[in-house]
Order: sequence, then C-alpha cells, then structure tokens
Amino acid sequence: MDFSVYVKPELLILIPVLYIIGEMIKGSKTVQNRFIPVILGCTGVGLSILYVVATEGVTLLGFFTAITQGILVAGASVYANEIKKNTEKKDD
Repeated sequence: MDFSVYVKPELLILIPVLYIIGEMIKGSKTVQNRFIPVILGCTGVGLSILYVVATEGVTLLGFFTAITQGILVAGASVYANEIKKNTEKKDD
C-alpha cells in the first residue's frame, strides 16, 4: 500500500518521530500507557499544523489538512508499535 496517497510525503517523517517520542514516554514511566496514543495524536496534529501553516499559510483548509494528517501519522505510529508488540509476543 502506498501510504503517501493519504499522507503528504513530507509528513511521513513524523511516523518514526512519533514512534520514538512514544517509546521515550513509555520508558519514562511517568505516563500511563493508555494515554500515550492521545499524547502522540496531539503531538502529531501540533507538528502537522506547524508544517502546514509554515508552508501554506493559515486557512481553514490548512487546519483541516493538518488535523487529518496529524491523526493519520499518529495512527500509523501507534499501529507500528502494536505490530512490534504482537510479533514479539509469545503465543501460549
């Protein structure tokens, strides 16, 4: 699947960035695991807003695009983490 159909190619870099941020949060033990996806979602949206506003200016379409892109990259990051966890899990 070509993920760049849904996510702007220049924002694909946010997927590993968010993954690393999630691992750092998890390693710090200061935040419960159930809150990590929400934090990554907000971070993904925030970083996407920064990029879209810097490149396209402030418009309603820009904010919609940034929010959508942020949710998609955060979802991909959390999904990558779930794949990693499930492939490492031993079946009983």
